[in-house]
Amino acid sequence: MPENVESLILEHLRSMRSDIAGIREDVREIKSRLSSLEQGIAELRRDVAAQYGDIADIHVRNDRLMERIDRIEKRLEIAD
Repeated sequence: MPENVESLILEHLRSMRSDIAGIREDVREIKSRLSSLEQGIAELRRDVAAQYGDIADIHVRNDRLMERIDRIEKRLEIAD
């Protein structure tokens, strides 16, 4: 009887070891995928920041053009 109990315990331990190995592999894969997601988010944030910079440049150009148009209208005396 003790041999049966011992072999049963060993069988359960082997099964648990196998399950733990599978869980470790799953955790490695999850960590890898999470790292990829974090990199993707960082890239998106950089892209958004670049877009805000582009929008700010467009606003500056628009302001300059409006100033030039105002000066031209004043010179031509067609300003409102």
